[in-house]
Amino acid sequence: MTTIDRRRLLTGGAAAIGGGVLLGTGLGAGAYAAPALLRGRPELTHGVQSGEVSGDSAVIWTRADRESRMWVELSHRPDFRHARLVRGPRVTAATDFTGKVHVDGLRAGRTVHYRVWTSDGRRESASATGSLRTSPTRHQDVRFVWSGDLAGQGWGINPELGGFRIFDAMAAVDPDFFLCSGDFNYADGALAETVALPGGRTWRNLVIPEKTKVAETLGEYRGQYKYNLLDERLRAFAAAVPMLHQWDDHEVTNNWYPGEILEDARYTEKRVDVLAARARRAFAEFTPNRLSADGEGRIYRKISHGPLLDVFVLDMRTHKNANDANNDPHTRSGVLGRTQLDWLKRELRRSTATWKVLAADLPLGLIVPDGTAQEGLAQGDNGAPLGREREVAELLSYVNRADVTGTVWLTADVHYTAAHHYDPSRASFKDFKPFWEFVSGPMNAGAFGPNVLDGTFGPEARFVKAPPAANTSPADGFQFFGEVVISAATKALTVRLRDLDGAVLFEVELPAE
Repeated sequence: MTTIDRRRLLTGGAAAIGGGVLLGTGLGAGAYAAPALLRGRPELTHGVQSGEVSGDSAVIWTRADRESRMWVELSHRPDFRHARLVRGPRVTAATDFTGKVHVDGLRAGRTVHYRVWTSDGRRESASATGSLRTSPTRHQDVRFVWSGDLAGQGWGINPELGGFRIFDAMAAVDPDFFLCSGDFNYADGALAETVALPGGRTWRNLVIPEKTKVAETLGEYRGQYKYNLLDERLRAFAAAVPMLHQWDDHEVTNNWYPGEILEDARYTEKRVDVLAARARRAFAEFTPNRLSADGEGRIYRKISHGPLLDVFVLDMRTHKNANDANNDPHTRSGVLGRTQLDWLKRELRRSTATWKVLAADLPLGLIVPDGTAQEGLAQGDNGAPLGREREVAELLSYVNRADVTGTVWLTADVHYTAAHHYDPSRASFKDFKPFWEFVSGPMNAGAFGPNVLDGTFGPEARFVKAPPAANTSPADGFQFFGEVVISAATKALTVRLRDLDGAVLFEVELPAE
């Protein structure tokens, strides 16, 4: 274990993190270059990222070690000839020195190289480079990856095992973007220096002060993102692959819902609404999204990636009702809320994309308990839709009656990988079209499962890969991600479920409707 205090983190830069251990990236030497130790000059402390990429725009992110002006150069050439210079915001303590530049005027379907630095008016930081691919306007092959659940259940960055290795495997498939299905950090999960493993082995965590207790303050929530970005593989991946983030529960606290009052003795602040506001602000500051720095704006949104794909990023936390038995036959509440549900129906109807991917941070048919209550959408009744299932039923019925085609659901959350096919011929509720749901994750967290499927919407598990014991560590594998490929020639969508090393465990091709 290597413990890092705040002073060393700020003065040492990324290259000093880990007691001199430099993890391989698997992306080539130029994919991420940690800033050099340049005393007296600003430094970029946690690399660069891009996100929210469209055909003509993107968001570029970085963090400095002090107040300074952010600058971005953009070019279609890796040598930055004929580059365009964009003046970014002044990064200040108000956002923990993070900054985002919303760049536009990009050309569709092209690789864009970007270079970021900051200046305090007298001196400039060393620059960090990244790249992205803008969305096409014509039919081009699309490839992206998704997963969730990072640094959870006590399994943090282990330099002895190479850190967050899964990002190398995801980078190897050369995706257009990465969809993070939530739980990008575990604000409710403190890390110990060492954890005993079966067979006399020992897991050794890299630890910083913000990871020694549950997060409650804004600074502690910010620290969750800073901790994960200590991993060189993650930084290299984020510099090379645009990120598309949604949140789930662990960015705040386990299984949270609005209005909840915690009974967890680890917390001095018991009001979840207060914790969620702080966590949301940290989420806005530390991911390359279009939220304002104070967290205002919608987390749910549609991202178009050319004529073949629209991604509907859902928010199943902000509007979630309380966890209870989830069996009310008359409730009108659920996990989306009326405004988001109406938006989703409207945008699905308007979408002309061949495929509509619904990115959900909770699975549809898996039973996910919260003690004696229910955390998820299902509850195991197997009959007519009850509780939160009523919201799902309304959406599925609308998709059927509005003749919306090409819907596929992607999720994570349950810490194993699976492929579920839903069909009204097997269901109690029958007013919907058959569809697929694919589950992936974790990326570097305890592996669990499999969970039980609720029969209300007729799911059938076509593939499941889960560990032999609950909270199996990443040292024993059982870490997963999914890959989606859409062919420009046939418009077919192929899903591959892959393991920690990128091996394909399951593959299915879905023809365009």
